Amino acid sequence: MKLLIGADKGGFAVKEAIADHLRSQNLEFEDIGTLSMDAPVAFTKIASIAGRQISSGEAKRAILLCGTGMGMAITANKYKGVYAAVVESQYAAAYCRKINDANVLCMGGFIVGPTMACEIADTFLNTEFVQDFPQWRVDFLNSQKTALNGIEEENFK
Repeated sequence: MKLLIGADKGGFAVKEAIADHLRSQNLEFEDIGTLSMDAPVAFTKIASIAGRQISSGEAKRAILLCGTGMGMAITANKYKGVYAAVVESQYAAAYCRKINDANVLCMGGFIVGPTMACEIADTFLNTEFVQDFPQWRVDFLNSQKTALNGIEEENFK
């Protein structure tokens, strides 16, 4: 699975903590920027890089950070097949995957500290769509995913 991580100036410090955490677990990822506080990259550019790669199938998931997470999510969600969720807890990280099959985790560097961000990232990366749900709920959520695909086909032309 190709994983991307990226941040603007507001999320840079937390992104660096997550990158160190992922390296400590021997997880491979591509850091799409900001690479230095001396050369910050705007959230729209970072989220667009991630959005294009996920939409094309080149990458499977991304972890993006800005000050609040909102700018990254708004931008990333402009790309077909991208389901970006702003998350501030492990519970939300699990359920954005289990229920919504989110493929982009967005967090706010002004809101979530480094330790919590690493725990949220772990939960996001280790949770699968419809994981641990009874069959009736799996069927329902799959039907909703199909409905969402139809909405995308109608609106992303």
